[in-house]
Amino acid sequence: MISHAVGDPAQLGHKFARLQRMRADGLPVPELFCLPAAAFDDALAAVAPPPRPGDPAGWCADAAAALRRAAVPPQVLTAFDTVFGPDALVAVRACAVPAPGGHGGEDGADPFAGMSDSYLYVPRHDLLRRVADCWASAFTDRAVAYRLWRGLDPTATRIAVGVQRMVPGTRSFVAFTRDPRDSARRTVIAAAHGIGEGIVQEKADVDHFFVTGRRVTAEPVRKQRMVGPPRDGGDEPEVCEVPAALADAPVLADAEARHIAALAARVEQAFGGPQDIEGVITQDGAVHLVQARPLVTAAPEYWCNHNITESYPGVSSVLTYSQASEFYRRAFGDLYRRMGVPRRRFDAHRHHLEQLVAFLDGRIYYRLAAWHALHGQIPAFELVRPLWEDAMGVRGPARQSPRWSQTRAWLSLPPLLLRALRHPAQVRAFLRWWDGLTAAAGDLSDLTPPQLVEHYRRMWTEVSGRWGVTLTNSVYSMLAIRATTALLTRWTGADRRLLTGLLVGGRPNRSLRAVHAAVDLAERISAVPALKDALLAGDAAEPLWRDLTAGRHGQPVADAAADYVRRYGDRAMHDLKLEEPTPRQRPWTVLDLVRPYVQQGLTTARLREEQARATAQARADLARDCRGPLRRTVLRLLAATVRATIRAREDTRFCRTQLYGLSRQVMWRLGTELARAGRLADPADVRHLTVTEVLGSFDGTLPGTDLRGLVAVRRAEHDAWTAAPAREVLLATEPGIPLADALARSTPVLEPVADPAELRGLGSAPGVVRAPARLVLGPDTAAGSCQGTILVARETDPGWLFLMMSAKGLVVERGTLLSHTAITGRLLGIPTVVAVPGATSRIPDGAVIEIDGAAGTVRIVEGTP
Repeated sequence: MISHAVGDPAQLGHKFARLQRMRADGLPVPELFCLPAAAFDDALAAVAPPPRPGDPAGWCADAAAALRRAAVPPQVLTAFDTVFGPDALVAVRACAVPAPGGHGGEDGADPFAGMSDSYLYVPRHDLLRRVADCWASAFTDRAVAYRLWRGLDPTATRIAVGVQRMVPGTRSFVAFTRDPRDSARRTVIAAAHGIGEGIVQEKADVDHFFVTGRRVTAEPVRKQRMVGPPRDGGDEPEVCEVPAALADAPVLADAEARHIAALAARVEQAFGGPQDIEGVITQDGAVHLVQARPLVTAAPEYWCNHNITESYPGVSSVLTYSQASEFYRRAFGDLYRRMGVPRRRFDAHRHHLEQLVAFLDGRIYYRLAAWHALHGQIPAFELVRPLWEDAMGVRGPARQSPRWSQTRAWLSLPPLLLRALRHPAQVRAFLRWWDGLTAAAGDLSDLTPPQLVEHYRRMWTEVSGRWGVTLTNSVYSMLAIRATTALLTRWTGADRRLLTGLLVGGRPNRSLRAVHAAVDLAERISAVPALKDALLAGDAAEPLWRDLTAGRHGQPVADAAADYVRRYGDRAMHDLKLEEPTPRQRPWTVLDLVRPYVQQGLTTARLREEQARATAQARADLARDCRGPLRRTVLRLLAATVRATIRAREDTRFCRTQLYGLSRQVMWRLGTELARAGRLADPADVRHLTVTEVLGSFDGTLPGTDLRGLVAVRRAEHDAWTAAPAREVLLATEPGIPLADALARSTPVLEPVADPAELRGLGSAPGVVRAPARLVLGPDTAAGSCQGTILVARETDPGWLFLMMSAKGLVVERGTLLSHTAITGRLLGIPTVVAVPGATSRIPDGAVIEIDGAAGTVRIVEGTP
């Protein structure tokens, strides 16, 4: 019946199973044993009151009273003597365990933290009584109200009891492995003198410490209150004064904060997710961990399409989105392998590959949490993170603090540079492979549907193992740009205009060759007066193209036109949107492309002259601003490196255009076959299907057959998206609810504006809400009076749960990120600001206020209701 070793959370509860796991992993957790939920079941069965139909709360009250008188197995005392010795003091804690078929338990997927009771400094002679009290806490008023609020059966719960040695701590702390306000990768520690109840019950003055890598930022306060052990035989810990010698010094030294952060990181690694950890520090400086639970946070989800709109502007089709998702999953999976990310680390984050791009009301967005999680695996990424976030349009709270320290990032640079030496050869090998694949593919016109499906699947399988080389190029490019910019600034004081000039020149890339080919075709058309006049007169492009390619204006220009389509027919506006035709499908659109060149009289010679002039000007500017010949040589070499990476980037981006071009050919051909078979009303309806659905229609991997019905639903959605105004570039949405609902109340991410009239505190549960203030100075306030208001108080405790569940927001004068108010605010998903000085005296009852639970601001909008 008594458990000492790692056990089943279904019997011990997640809280105690975690503690036993931590002890087994060598973490400094005091000794403990557990009384499993089966003992609670036996006790309840022996004393359970008769059923009370229609009155579950009344039955629960009767059950709680009966359990306080229940018999506790005597083995508990035997275990106490064996584990601790008869003179020890222990903590006796309850942990809610879901009943079979129930939902959620304390510290599990549905956190019930704070719903059951704990007792500290319990001697042996009082142990059995406190175990019974823990059992009874299954049916306290607040636990019953909370289960009812969540829509759960209030009678369907069980209690496991943990008995743990009391450590004589002189200081205590609570640590989050992520910042609970925005989920940023920093360890947040609240520390106080005395025992931990002073922190979680907001009865002690608390210092905050923010640990990022080895950097510690302390925010100490003057400390006057702390919580100590019970005195004079009492049961409850007592609030007392902090010794004057300790009042102003930080509770933790920087080294201690780093040590706690390192222990917290081990706990996070053990359980695979952000953690909320409690601990104490004894007089000798030893750290002991007494609790760990999953971090409950309501940090918003961020979405951005700042630079992806250049590839997928406006509303995209379902077909395009599904192809984009496939590309990002395969290409970036290969990237992390090539960047040396260990397989085990990558496997832990592999699921994020499915979430890199999102489809929000028909527009393609980046899901920033997935990008940060995946890119954060590359330690050297911290060296280019600002450039990357600027490029992605990530700003304000959507930016994430570094996962790795700058020191670790710099240490990772030598092996990265060794990989970079091999990069040019890898790019050349990639281009040879790709050119061979496209040459072998031809125009796909002779392939049957099964052959088209096989070609598509084989091509994209090869992409999975090769396309990452195109993305590693971006990392090398950013590093080279950062180095060049830093040296330009240091040696010349010049701005980015000089860098831009230095990047002009070099061998033309494939994208530039496509431009030159179009200009060359324009020159050839201009050399044929009748053709030139017809083009500039605006003759219909399709019949004019037929005349041109039939040789009616001369074979040289006909050959040039056909050669352009053969080599560059996939390059067009919106060429990554599979619903959009390119010259491959509509070759006469080439005439619309070259018409402006004909009008301008543009020539390839002129293009080269302009490039040469810009290159010469940049060299002259460099000679003027940088006098040292050695420095100029270094800068030219770095600029040449950047140019080479840019050329490789554009070469491979053109290959991406061709990749999508081949996919477009396959999808359009299969769409035609589906229409011919009657599965689609029109071949163009293929745009309303995903790639998987199109392929599955032929190879048996499609669940269902009603493509017409599916198309009808999606066409209606597409039309609605097209008619609706575009959303902001950078969005924040509420987590934990269906995304369609979250989008309906999404908010744009804007830079915060300072307002000296604002009250400021510690943002603890994100969100913005405006409502009347309800000043509450005691728990005897009716819960109904808090409905639809923002509760303003000096402090709260678990007994205030009824009031909190009615409120739209919480503002308290005391507390920390880790206090009961903050945790409850996040648990209930309502904006919360704690540690607001003078909130109850400065905010009139009934005044309309607006709070920002992330920024920690409280603004009085109207002084009266």
